[in-house]
Amino acid sequence: MVWSRGVLAFLCFGVAGYAVFVYGFLPLGSVVHPDMRVSFESHRALVYGHIFASTLALVLGPLQFWAALRGAYPAVHRAMGRVYLGVGVLVGGVSGLLMAPQAYGGLVSTLGFGGLALAWLYSGLRAYRAIRSGDVALHRRWMVRNFALSFAAVTLRLWLPLSMGARLPFEVAYPVIAWLCWVPNVMVAEILLRRQRTPREA
Repeated sequence: MVWSRGVLAFLCFGVAGYAVFVYGFLPLGSVVHPDMRVSFESHRALVYGHIFASTLALVLGPLQFWAALRGAYPAVHRAMGRVYLGVGVLVGGVSGLLMAPQAYGGLVSTLGFGGLALAWLYSGLRAYRAIRSGDVALHRRWMVRNFALSFAAVTLRLWLPLSMGARLPFEVAYPVIAWLCWVPNVMVAEILLRRQRTPREA
């Protein structure tokens, strides 16, 4: 279990570092498909808001599940949680939702990325409401779901090179990846949660 969490953190930090380098130091749209560049240029504020807020969520997410840090420094855990939800998820989710109608791949991509944004925002709200009501166990369960959705930033970047290696046309693969990058994540999270005792989730 420890090694798997280490791999998860490594992937999150790696993708976060990649995003900071690509979107912080290279021209916008320089590493995306040529057909996506015009849309990126037309929605610069949304793209940057989504990328950097989501990057913040990727960096803070694994730290929030670090039991030693949470136990030794609960105030730090709470502060990072506020930033994770209030900046990473809220800004990243709203900007992602606004970007979804312009997603490359048409309606299938729009629905896929729009669904991801809505699920991310909803699970973040449920996690926030649970902790505000003092239900720590329920808060943690919703945070597992929420971070599974944050991890879509990683799985998206795993599926893309796999599809290219399989020589799938980008216009065919990308709309499918708009769903593959997050639906399996949620399914895995639910399997893990069902192995635990289920509290009331009303």
